Amino acid sequence: MFNAITSLWKENPIGWLILGAIFSAFLTLLVRTISTRFGWVVSPRQDRWHKKPTATFGGIAIYVTVVSLSVLVVDLTDEIRTVLLASSLLFFVGLIDDVLNIKPYQKLLGQIAGALIVVGSGLLLQWTDSLLINSIITFLWIVGITNAINLLDNMDGLAAGISLIAALFIGISLYISGNADAILLISIFIGALLGFLIFNFNPASIFMGDCGSLFIGFFLATAMLISQAAGRSRSVVSILAVPVFTFLVPIFDTTLVAILRKLNGRGISIGGRDHTSHRLVALGLSEKKTVLLLYSLAFISGLLALSFNNLGLSQSIALIALFSLILTLIGIYLAKVKVYENEGNLQNAAYAFLVDISHKRRIFEIFLDILLIALSYYGAFLVLFGSIDDDSEKWNFFISTLPLIIAAKLSSLLLFGVYRGIWRYTTVSDLVKFAKAVVFGLILSIALIFLIYDQKAFARSIFIMDAILLFGAISFSRLMFRVLRHLLPYPVRKDSRKVLIYGAGDGGEMVLREIRNNPELNYLPVGFIDDDPTKQGKTIHGLRVFGSNGMLADTCKRNGVQEILISCRHIKPENLQRVKRFCRAENIALRKMELRLEDIGFA
Repeated sequence: MFNAITSLWKENPIGWLILGAIFSAFLTLLVRTISTRFGWVVSPRQDRWHKKPTATFGGIAIYVTVVSLSVLVVDLTDEIRTVLLASSLLFFVGLIDDVLNIKPYQKLLGQIAGALIVVGSGLLLQWTDSLLINSIITFLWIVGITNAINLLDNMDGLAAGISLIAALFIGISLYISGNADAILLISIFIGALLGFLIFNFNPASIFMGDCGSLFIGFFLATAMLISQAAGRSRSVVSILAVPVFTFLVPIFDTTLVAILRKLNGRGISIGGRDHTSHRLVALGLSEKKTVLLLYSLAFISGLLALSFNNLGLSQSIALIALFSLILTLIGIYLAKVKVYENEGNLQNAAYAFLVDISHKRRIFEIFLDILLIALSYYGAFLVLFGSIDDDSEKWNFFISTLPLIIAAKLSSLLLFGVYRGIWRYTTVSDLVKFAKAVVFGLILSIALIFLIYDQKAFARSIFIMDAILLFGAISFSRLMFRVLRHLLPYPVRKDSRKVLIYGAGDGGEMVLREIRNNPELNYLPVGFIDDDPTKQGKTIHGLRVFGSNGMLADTCKRNGVQEILISCRHIKPENLQRVKRFCRAENIALRKMELRLEDIGFA
């Protein structure tokens, strides 16, 4: 009977995914009950994110689901048997750590042993033609991804959700390659994560523990090897980029944490609240929104990973460079977020430079623009001619003229003072400056190439398209920090005072910017009030303008206003008296904020 059922479902990975989710959810509930009953909980600590004792050992449910169902239904090929055996070793290493709290180097020894089992079996990343180099790369890959997932387990639902998304795209790759047994294996794994995530998503009632994170990380790293087994038949870029982009979020997080901890003189293996997720929360996102944002990034990078199998070399390189550049800028922005207590008194010059990069980044800006100039020029060829990999004439022209293009464009940017601005204060006048610099660089580029090369050897449309792309790239890079500041909610402390700004003019807008740029004021603006009826219902920087006549009491009550800030220089005496009477009656503080010029004197 059982054999008949399994045979019927053999070609139905979705069914096994659902069954895996149900079985995992049941086991997770069972483990949570037992852990809570026997006091196997993780208590809140200063270097951890959760705020109440939470059951652990959730990884047991994931492991038992994956192994038991896989043994029952999956044909255990040599590759699958190796993955399950080595991953089981990591599960027990993590379980020992959860119980005995072993040293980091002892966990590393377990990871090394598991990686050696996989490498010794011949399951390798096919990145080169050298068996030795592939073995070394695969070993580092397995250990690196295992630790990346382990480090990513720092917020409710984060590691499990990101791993689920990565497993989903590995499953799609396996489906495309037609590996039926591996598809069943990864489907069961996805179901196990889904069942666990029901109880692990914010607010989590159970954690996976190291037995879960080490098992998941190792399993995913080795499952990726199965999907890459036919890598030699694909392009070099897809062989290299697909694994990296599939695991881009954990790789990005681990890289950011490792660099910043090293520069700050902290141990990489020491826990802390300095991960990408923690920095996003510090910028004002809620925990749920932070996790969902990282889910979205993982999904986008997974789609990119799949696309590399169908894109040409030129398109793949351009896409990788663009996405890597965006991630670099995001990393720099996140690096400025204060998460260490001693950041105000840093002694490490390298880290001090990094966190102050928004003010002293001229060298960085120049190198960035060199990259943008090269990418824009390359992009112009792609837009006008498509792939130029197989066209030796166009490729040779691109390579030979690129140094001249970089020299001309960079000189123009320097000449027009592009590097004198501060990114966070980029305005329309700066965009005009960028446009002038790009146009002058366009003219200079054409003149230089006209003098050196035959005027018939190139199409002028290339340089026009290049100028358009370069202007967009430079503008985007300078505006990105400002855009991020506006996209992310402003950080709000729990004890912030809710304030209503009286006056929706230039003064009110200036007051709002000062409040948002100066967290020491500890204000939470909830809106504006203004006597001008034409402004009512409008918004300024996302805050609504309310009317002052007859709406003041209702506005303050609905928004819990604790203080009113008068921003306008000229207010009618009768209006001021009305506001005073209202604030006195409702016990609401009333203050005036204004810009003043004051003589200092020389005494």
